Amino acid sequence: MDPSHSPAELYQQALKLSAGDRAVLAGLLLDSLDASAEDHVDEAWRAEVERRMHELDTGAVTPVAWEQVRARLLQGGTA
Repeated sequence: MDPSHSPAELYQQALKLSAGDRAVLAGLLLDSLDASAEDHVDEAWRAEVERRMHELDTGAVTPVAWEQVRARLLQGGTA
């Protein structure tokens, strides 16, 4: 990084990009992070998905349609 540009300055410059270009930039920045940390996150998400699938399969939870969740959130309630 050019030492004359702080992260805040780079952020302000990035805001001038189109939404698509900002998305590409965000993806590139995320990809540049430590891969070992990403592996840990991937494993945590995998475990969470497995836990939730088990809850659904055993009937421990009842699924709620996205439309219902969205309506509750828009009304100021909790999901």
